[in-house]
Amino acid sequence: MELTIFILRLAVYILAFPMYLLNFLGLWSWMCKKWFPYFLMRFSVMYNEQMASKKRELFSNLQEFAGPSGKLSLLEVGCGTGTNFKFYPPGCRVTCIDPNPNFEKFLIKSIAENRHLQFERFVVAAGENMHQVADGSMDVVVCTLVLCSVENQEHILREVRRVLRSGGAFYFMEHVAAERSTWNSFWQQVLDPAWYLLFDGCNLTRESWKALERANFSKLKLQHIQAPLPWELVRPHVYGYAVK
Repeated sequence: MELTIFILRLAVYILAFPMYLLNFLGLWSWMCKKWFPYFLMRFSVMYNEQMASKKRELFSNLQEFAGPSGKLSLLEVGCGTGTNFKFYPPGCRVTCIDPNPNFEKFLIKSIAENRHLQFERFVVAAGENMHQVADGSMDVVVCTLVLCSVENQEHILREVRRVLRSGGAFYFMEHVAAERSTWNSFWQQVLDPAWYLLFDGCNLTRESWKALERANFSKLKLQHIQAPLPWELVRPHVYGYAVK
C-alpha cells in the first residue's frame, strides 16, 4: 500500500510540476493569497448550506459563556469571509484574526449583512501569534476549517487558551483525516501534497482531534461525523467545544 501511495504521489508531483515550480520561485503563495478569498467565498456558501444544521447545533449555547455584563466577547481565528457571523447571537462583540489581509473586503460585506453583531476589529495575524489580543480577554474563541492549515496546532491552541478567560470556551469544526485503511484515507495521502499547495496550506491528513485532546482544556466535547459534502476527501469532520 505504501509503495502504491508513493508511486501515485510521484505521478501527482509530475502532473503538478508547474505549480511546484511557481512555489519554488516564490510566486505561488502570492497568487494563492489573492485568489483564495474568491474561492472561499463561493465554497463557504455551499458549505453553510450543507452544514447549517450542525453549525446551529454547535453555536446554540454560545450565549451561556457571556461575561457578567451579558455581552459575549468572541474572537474568530481564521475568520475568512465571515460566513459564521449569521450563527452568532445578537449583540455579540466580534474580533476577527486572519493572516491573509485580502479577506478584509469580504468581511466588510459580511459585517454589513449581519447588523445584529457588534464588530470590534480585524487583525492581520497568524493564530500561532495573537499578541494583539490580551490575556483572558475573550469569552469565546471560534475556529472553523482552520486547524487543517495552521503551521503548528499546538501553538495555536496554546494561544487560544491564553486569550480565553477562565471558564471561556473554544468552538471548532474541522475536516480531518479519514479512518485509516479506507479508500478515502488512501486518496487523502496520495493527493495531500498537491492539495496543500492548491488550497493555501490545507492538509487532508491531519488528525486534529489528537491535538485538541492534548491541549489541557478542563472539558472537551468532541464528535466525529461524516459531513454531507460533495467532496469525499473532506467529509470526515470533528466538531464541538472545549472549556478552559
